[in-house]
Amino acid sequence: MQDSIEKQIESLRNLIRHHDELYYQQAQPEIADHEYDALYRQLAELEARHPEFMSPDSPTRRVPGAPISGFQSVRHAVPMISIDNTYTMGEVAAFDARLRKLLSSAAVSYICEPKIDGVSLSLRYENGRLMQAATRGDGAAGDDVTHNARTIGNIPWELKPPPQLSAGFPPRIPPVLEVRGEVFLTRSQFLQINQLQEDAGEEPYANPRNTAAGTLKLLDPKAVAERKLRFLPHGQGLVDGYDFTSYRTWLDYLHAIGFITAPHVTAANNINEIEQFIHRFAELRRQLPFDTDGVVIKVDSMPQRRELGSTSRAPRWCIAYKYQPEQAATTLVRVVFQVGKTGAITPVGEFDPPVFISGTQVYRASLHNFDEISRKDIHVFDRVLVQKAGEVIPYMVGAIMDQRPSHAQPIEPPQSCPSCNQATVRDGGFVRCINPHCTAQLAERLRYFGGRKQMDIENLGPAIIDQLIAAGLVKSIADLYRLRVEQLMELERMGQKSAENLLAGIEQSKGRGLQRLLGSLSIRHIGTRTSLLLAEKFPGLEELRSASLDALQAVEGVGEVAGRSIYDFLHQLGGAAMLENLAALGVSISLVGQKSRATDGPLTGKTVVVTGTLENFTRSRIKSFIEELGGKAGETVSKTTDFVLAGAEAGSKLEKARKLNIPVMTEEAFMQAYPIPQPTSGDGANGSSGINFEAGRGGAV
Repeated sequence: MQDSIEKQIESLRNLIRHHDELYYQQAQPEIADHEYDALYRQLAELEARHPEFMSPDSPTRRVPGAPISGFQSVRHAVPMISIDNTYTMGEVAAFDARLRKLLSSAAVSYICEPKIDGVSLSLRYENGRLMQAATRGDGAAGDDVTHNARTIGNIPWELKPPPQLSAGFPPRIPPVLEVRGEVFLTRSQFLQINQLQEDAGEEPYANPRNTAAGTLKLLDPKAVAERKLRFLPHGQGLVDGYDFTSYRTWLDYLHAIGFITAPHVTAANNINEIEQFIHRFAELRRQLPFDTDGVVIKVDSMPQRRELGSTSRAPRWCIAYKYQPEQAATTLVRVVFQVGKTGAITPVGEFDPPVFISGTQVYRASLHNFDEISRKDIHVFDRVLVQKAGEVIPYMVGAIMDQRPSHAQPIEPPQSCPSCNQATVRDGGFVRCINPHCTAQLAERLRYFGGRKQMDIENLGPAIIDQLIAAGLVKSIADLYRLRVEQLMELERMGQKSAENLLAGIEQSKGRGLQRLLGSLSIRHIGTRTSLLLAEKFPGLEELRSASLDALQAVEGVGEVAGRSIYDFLHQLGGAAMLENLAALGVSISLVGQKSRATDGPLTGKTVVVTGTLENFTRSRIKSFIEELGGKAGETVSKTTDFVLAGAEAGSKLEKARKLNIPVMTEEAFMQAYPIPQPTSGDGANGSSGINFEAGRGGAV
């Protein structure tokens, strides 16, 4: 029996690896994402039931469970030195001439490849297994980011032997093999991340490269996994026991052992062919899903590379030709201050004349915050350079200092809100209006509240909102639900039919549920996803209000910052009263579709905390049973916990229960004490071991 289970687990692992290769390497998936997710969940459930067969290189271990405390510094076996850059073909020609002079033979072949605008990473494999991932750092040593690198879907954990040996390939995977490359975000993923930032009321990120760098240094690997970083290899570090003869062979070998390699890698035998590729790639790169800023030209022959060597800061055998970014110069004629829904005041620069960049006219660009303005030393009336981050979001590169006019004026943070004239407060690089009655904040909150992804109130457009506020009809979100037809008909261009349609849209929004409502109230750090996670754990106002700060922060995917924000909203900022007010007006403050909890069950009034790995139940299933029996499934152990249900490998929660003298019940005793039915086929064991059961190709990988 055990042999068959072990074989089933290994068969599933191999099948998932096969589909990973088709999806990531060949871009030719054979199955749909939901079918892949089903295979993944089946494997995860089997491994949870049978931890004796767990393997560290299982596909289910792609996303680690807990945040790490920090990064350790590690020394590179081979230094990661930088590459010399140039912006002119003349310098590329000089590079070619210099190499031919240094080499005894004039026959030099090059490889030209995209210069990915990402973050350098070194991967160390020992006996074919990924043991360490490190950032470039200062070139001699970098940060150990192995936990985060393991979440990157196209970084193999275990190298596979090539299907057949080719000329120049080692006969086996070398004992130590270091692969260098770039970590990056695709442009589409960057836009999705910024959308989530905006949904949560946060500032959008400036560009994909900086966002990728920041993501790689997050302490929570699960948060890293959600960003969906990608990796493309381009170089080698230490390779123990084998010398590759050419860079082309090295790239072919990387592809054969499980890596995706960069597109448009091209051989060139002379300066003319290099120049042709540079001109051709200038157009090709716009079709790529990720940012590139140039072409790297490398000597193909590894013996010639060794002969050429390096200077103290860069190898002599390669150079990077960087394209001039598409920029335009214009004059910053004014800075306006926009008040957001959370009170953050954003400086936005306006140009005269507008500039045409990457296919669109650009009239204005955000200056982000006042630290950024200070760093770039931008003044009003400066001549400024404007370009687009990822060819999408316009931003100011900086001022053209030698063209600064005598009447240029520094950009000072506003001392008062441009809308309500109340004093502002400094919040890091930002300035914030903290007046809860600020009409500009109210207008933005109402626009957000009625948005399609929030409460989806049809016919509640910006012009209507401005009129409602100006007429004094709406002074809070709750006032929307007090509007009457005769009031609306007094507004400009608002007839009876239009008024009735708006009220119908407002009425329909009442049933969206707690998950949509929480994400619509412009609570800092609480967006659509976080609000759903909170509502699933605390499906009503009473549960949410009675939750401790620790319980809110412990919800998976919520974390300390958002947990603190929702706690403060409920207990210090009048949020509980606001929700009660909305409920009195007929707005649902319960999780839509949530099963009602029994009021006379055997666990009514009891709080049960589940910890460890259960043999017969998934975590969600056992919690559902507890609630169906009238109990509350708690997240943290406290004095209010009635008992702890502990499975195998229970950790800190079990220890805390013992310290507080809280009863502990085994799974077997629990099933004997309470008439809970056995799970049917398709239910697995608990996912508390850190496995993300939703981590398919569309999620954590």
